[in-house]
Amino acid sequence: MQYITDFHIHSKYSRSTSKAITLEGLDNMAEIKGIDIMATGDFTHPAWFKEIENKLEKQDNGLLKLKDEYKKKWSSEGEICKSRLRHGNTQFILSTEISCIYKKNDICRRIHIVVICSSIDRVKKVNQYLEKKGFNIKSDGRPILGMDIKELAKIYLEYDDKAIIIPAHIWTPWFALFGSKSGYDSFEEAFEELSDQIPAIETGLSSDPEMNWRVSQLNNKMILSNSDAHSLDKLGREANVFDFENKEISYDLLHESIFENKNLAYTIEFYPEEGKYHIDGHSNCSFSCDPIETKKHKGLCPKCGKKITVGVTSRIGDLADQDPEKQRKKRPPFKSLVPLKEILAEINNTKSTSSVKITKEYESLTNNLGSEFHILLDEDLKNIEEQNFMLSIAINKMRRGDIVVKPGYDGVFGEVKIFSEQEREKYQPKQKKLF
Repeated sequence: MQYITDFHIHSKYSRSTSKAITLEGLDNMAEIKGIDIMATGDFTHPAWFKEIENKLEKQDNGLLKLKDEYKKKWSSEGEICKSRLRHGNTQFILSTEISCIYKKNDICRRIHIVVICSSIDRVKKVNQYLEKKGFNIKSDGRPILGMDIKELAKIYLEYDDKAIIIPAHIWTPWFALFGSKSGYDSFEEAFEELSDQIPAIETGLSSDPEMNWRVSQLNNKMILSNSDAHSLDKLGREANVFDFENKEISYDLLHESIFENKNLAYTIEFYPEEGKYHIDGHSNCSFSCDPIETKKHKGLCPKCGKKITVGVTSRIGDLADQDPEKQRKKRPPFKSLVPLKEILAEINNTKSTSSVKITKEYESLTNNLGSEFHILLDEDLKNIEEQNFMLSIAINKMRRGDIVVKPGYDGVFGEVKIFSEQEREKYQPKQKKLF
């Protein structure tokens, strides 16, 4: 049986996040999206942790679910998606992202990690320990700690022998384990004797698994992809699909799978070119370039002379030491998708994915055809065509990888286009059935 999981999100208590990210909202939107296992996010934040304690209950499988009384309350309040409230079987897993800023080997390190824990009691003990040591975990859902990531990992593993430590968005220039601005060149340099206890990495939006296959030190690590969502709409923009055949999911089974690098069927990917650090560039000058050009310009912006931000593609190239093709048969595959609302926005020739029109179309589709992931991955094109002709063409093109992408750089998101202007003119006036 397959389960779609998203292990890295944020709550309403994190900086620059939507206030609609409540546990009730996560429970509801996970079902609309088709996510089976949803991260709680931000369990270090006292106010959010209190909500987790009050509103979630532990199941026999070690995962959590929203208490029925809060499902009813959510239904009566109807803050979002009232017409499509399904009250399904969303399960939660305890997770948080922590920012560690510290100095090691005379370099200032800025590293983000995702921590997954097995129980509320164990999370509470670590939270209490951090507060006792004087760390401010109240200021933000993603706290900033002046602590070496190895020491932080050691604390969690000592308090919870089933904790999972995952370096977040591993290639992002400013805040990542292998980031060009403050990262390391190896796991051993960062985690030292704990390196073997770090079982997985997170690709981040600007890289996909195939790019990571070029680096041999990742060969024994599970390559995971998560949304890092700051709003409900962004949930599942990247996700993991585990297949346990006839077994029911449990925390222990997930823990075993990640540590033994097994049972991952595939990952769901953002097109990495759309990520905001995919290639090199200098956003202030609207300049971007590939790694060869960066070297040609000696790492400086040709327009202003300031340093170029070295992106993910270049950084992976720096550490690459093997042919990714040799890993293809050994690794789970991945599927690159464009979120449903982004497709609808392109069809309607608008940049807004939150307009009334797009929201109504999205609601109608997920009501009539099923979850967003089901529509994007599995729904028969004939059924999609009956709902929306242009959408059926778009999803068919997306599934084939027939898209055009303008790469992102230096904090500027890339752009994904499914239709050329010629294709739009070809299909829109005719509206005849193709499937």
